[in-house]
Amino acid sequence: MSRFWHAKILQHLCEKLTACYVFPDSAEIICANLRKHQETGEYDAIEEGDLFALALTMHMQEVNHDEHLWVKWHPEPLPDDEGPLRLNQDWQEQRRLEASLDNYGLHRAERLPGNVGYIDIHYFHRPAWGGDTAVAAMNFLADASALIIDLRNCTGGYPGMIALISSYLFGEDPVHLNSIYWRDEDITQQYWTLPYVPGKGFCNKPIYVLTSKVTFSGGEEFAYILQTRKRATLIGDKTDGGAHAGASYRLDPHFEAFIPIGRTINPITATNWEGSGITPDIPVPQEQAFTAAYYMAIRSVLANLGASPSGALMALSKEAQTAIKELESDQKICIKCGYQNPLYRASCKNCDEPLLDSTAV
Repeated sequence: MSRFWHAKILQHLCEKLTACYVFPDSAEIICANLRKHQETGEYDAIEEGDLFALALTMHMQEVNHDEHLWVKWHPEPLPDDEGPLRLNQDWQEQRRLEASLDNYGLHRAERLPGNVGYIDIHYFHRPAWGGDTAVAAMNFLADASALIIDLRNCTGGYPGMIALISSYLFGEDPVHLNSIYWRDEDITQQYWTLPYVPGKGFCNKPIYVLTSKVTFSGGEEFAYILQTRKRATLIGDKTDGGAHAGASYRLDPHFEAFIPIGRTINPITATNWEGSGITPDIPVPQEQAFTAAYYMAIRSVLANLGASPSGALMALSKEAQTAIKELESDQKICIKCGYQNPLYRASCKNCDEPLLDSTAV
């Protein structure tokens, strides 16, 4: 790459930032910072496209730490389109193929011993693409006694799919989930639960959401909605902290820029999680989050069954008790936070809670 191409791409990037970035004042500062790096010759020796994209990304993010701002180099040419690439048919077809090969972000759904449902979501793809898959997953889990939603590898997605899945988790009354202010149209769009979803809902039953440092953007939005509405217990690590909705633009045949064009507004807090991340209700290391949630879910199942279940419920009680014994066979699990401690400990390493015999609920 020559200095001419560096300058051309940087100029196009600044034009897009000025026209599209949801914070116009910040766009000016970011562009000034990019030009400063250019004037000092920091890009002159960069010949590889991917390294130039990385440098631009780092220099944009160093201004206001917006991790939704990035540039990516592509070895194959991008569609020749000045508008948002999401509106380009060729681009859409490729993204839809990728989504289908990823099972629309829904990587796993199963029933665990104790009648605990589990779903692993890596991305919330458009409901027009993956809505049927999401509906099938939620109906498969509908008869579970408790539900674990794993967002530890969820890196984002579309608010429409978040609204679809959320609609299974609340009651019949409409719930205002989120709003997004779009700079280009100067409007605020509200997202609500849907008045109808196919199949059964999952209302009034315990939900546990797993989070990690990888959980980002749409994954955080879903977790934040459930936390602020007190619909779920969040367990795991604090999330990354990216709340801005964005779009991809072509800077050059081989350079894509992702630019935030929308600002998320939660109806409960009137703000969002940008830069701060989401602190779980029960902080534990992300690698311990599943066992912690599963342990709590089984205990909730047993508590709801009561002291003298009969018939099929007695069989479920035995199944849940067996699952708890297996979890406790080589570790002491804290009743308060679910942290898995060595057998020799008398108090929890994570929260200092005394570790007692917890096999009886």
